[in-house]
Amino acid sequence: MPEFSFDALVGSIRDVDSRFVLSAVKAVNVSLTLRNWCVGAYIKEFELHGADRAGYGDKLFERISKELKEGGLKRCDRRELMRYVLFYERYPGVVEVLPEGVKSQYLMICSPETKQQNILIGGIWESLTPKFSMTPEKLVSSLSYTHISEIMQIESPLKRAFYEVECMRGVWSVRELKRQIDSMYFERSGLSKDKKKLAELVGISAEKLTPAQVIRDPYVFEFLGLKPAEVMDESAFESALLDKLTEFLLELGHGFCFEARQKKMLVGDEYYFVDLVFYHRILKCHVLVDLKMEGLSHAHVGQINMYLNWFRRNEMCEGDNPPVGLLLCPRKDEMVVEYATGGLSNEVFVSKYEVVLPSVEELERFVEHEVRVLKEMDAEYRREKRK
Repeated sequence: MPEFSFDALVGSIRDVDSRFVLSAVKAVNVSLTLRNWCVGAYIKEFELHGADRAGYGDKLFERISKELKEGGLKRCDRRELMRYVLFYERYPGVVEVLPEGVKSQYLMICSPETKQQNILIGGIWESLTPKFSMTPEKLVSSLSYTHISEIMQIESPLKRAFYEVECMRGVWSVRELKRQIDSMYFERSGLSKDKKKLAELVGISAEKLTPAQVIRDPYVFEFLGLKPAEVMDESAFESALLDKLTEFLLELGHGFCFEARQKKMLVGDEYYFVDLVFYHRILKCHVLVDLKMEGLSHAHVGQINMYLNWFRRNEMCEGDNPPVGLLLCPRKDEMVVEYATGGLSNEVFVSKYEVVLPSVEELERFVEHEVRVLKEMDAEYRREKRK
């Protein structure tokens, strides 16, 4: 037996920690997936056989959403509920994975027709398994609900099965799965004469899924009752700079009222997070602050403008002025600070905006100083660690 050294001790602890973290993440994902399937199943059964379903008509999803939100449930808007129903329709075999108590409850509300259909589906699923090498258990345990929600939007069962298998085989992140679907990997593999070579090329460039990425999944952290800031993959350096930036803007005394950090926004099917959100009591508008740890690019400007458009549509109240964006990008020793005014056209307001917001020079000096201090602290820590 090799010597159990101190390094081996630390390595063993890290290994067992990662194994159990991964196991916990998988357990959470399975629970979330089954919960969403059941929600879809209950709604579909009510649509088909509910005693008082006629009284709700086209407003059924809106009424369910309203009731659930008032009860404190997350991710239950109309579109999300419809997605749960689609999940139920696309993957009826998941019924076999439900825990016995939940399965019994589901069968109690099912009509005789649905129960008979479930029996037939079970037989069909079993006959398909050898062909596609996929079982409901494998699907639910290997793919997160976020992965499944992307795949289930594909109409073709064969195409869905292809991406299920490839996603598992390649351990793709959700972003990688979307990229492969958008790049028509299924179609390319059918046309390619060298399918093995194509698969190898895809595998080389693919972004792999990690436990940390899974736990940051918006579905997962809402299911666990976590806050976005608790699960965002911020470096210690960036987090420390954001802490200092929050204090700096509040200490300016120009009317900043802190509202949120890592504010979550759903744009289409994607979640985005803006670093800091303030409400400015003098300007009567939101001020969005986004910090980038690399050089400024047109993509950064486009992104903050998207944030501004989202706030204008979803957060503005009567009497509010359009939101203002503040984009900060350190690049080597040079600080680039850019305002994105969100298309403000009122000259009086713009003049007021220029007076009450911190000047570009103030922000440059502050960020330059804090970056320098944090780098010095990091260097000192590393020197001490080496001693």
